[in-house]
Amino acid sequence: MKNKAIYLTAMLAALPVADASAQGAAFPAKPIKIIVPFAPSGPNDIIARLVGQKLNELWGHAIVIDNRGGAGGTIGVELATKAPADGYTLVMGGSSSLAVAPGLYPKLAYDPLRDLVAISNVAFVPYAVAINPHVPAKNVRELIAASKAQKSGLTFGSSGSGSMSHLAAELLKASSGANLLHVPYKGTAPSVTDVMAGQIDMMIADYAALAPFEKIGKLRLIAVAGSRRAAVAPQLPTIAESGVKGYAVDAWFGIVAPAGVPKDIVAKLNTAIVNGVKSADVRARFGELGYEGIGDTPEQFTATIKADIEKFGRVIKAAGIRAD
Repeated sequence: MKNKAIYLTAMLAALPVADASAQGAAFPAKPIKIIVPFAPSGPNDIIARLVGQKLNELWGHAIVIDNRGGAGGTIGVELATKAPADGYTLVMGGSSSLAVAPGLYPKLAYDPLRDLVAISNVAFVPYAVAINPHVPAKNVRELIAASKAQKSGLTFGSSGSGSMSHLAAELLKASSGANLLHVPYKGTAPSVTDVMAGQIDMMIADYAALAPFEKIGKLRLIAVAGSRRAAVAPQLPTIAESGVKGYAVDAWFGIVAPAGVPKDIVAKLNTAIVNGVKSADVRARFGELGYEGIGDTPEQFTATIKADIEKFGRVIKAAGIRAD
């Protein structure tokens, strides 16, 4: 009996073990789910579906888009952190849910740097400064001066308290000393409508949502908010170029997964996503939408998330911003 037990132990030891590298070699072996923490049809959803299409073309497995909106994108991201760390559940996170949320929600149920692993930043969405034509300013310097010339200052709209449009304007205010008063709205569209009507003076928002109204003379666009000029509007200087040194707000969307996904699977996902983002058809579609593809490494994306958590955390604390 003792000899038989020794024999069985030796046989079991000789069997091959399914290690992480073997799992990565077989990945993917079934459909992959991408959680989109917002409703369908928004930038987050559109970008996720473009990524999903390229993964489907590459691997032949279905890519399931699961829209789980609510609480500024945090509900969907939290759901992803509770999924198995096997690479089959991804989430299309964004600046709001991965970088802004930690400073905005004191009791956030996840830590983006601890509970998630970065796969790749996918796309940059340019934001622009739009003013009503009645505002006596043709550039950012003149806008700041105009705000200081009025005791009550200038009013700026946003898509909601704690939104990227809100934080972008608060950072401008803090960085330049501009006299700006926040007027929150429930969404970008009503805010843009009131800028055009002259009910409020300005806002900083997605360039694609503003450009059509500039063409018909309802808005004046004077700068972009990002760290570089936007390919879709190269004629517009950045706010930093316009005299507000160090200013930059880059709105981005990228793929993350639950922490613990094996490194070889992270690498395989990264390669596939980056190749998809850089493909001719995706680049063309991004151009039509006014977006810019990124496609970086997990390490670079992690650094972006970390830097933006710190930046927006400072803005939120200084301005006393609270989530709606």
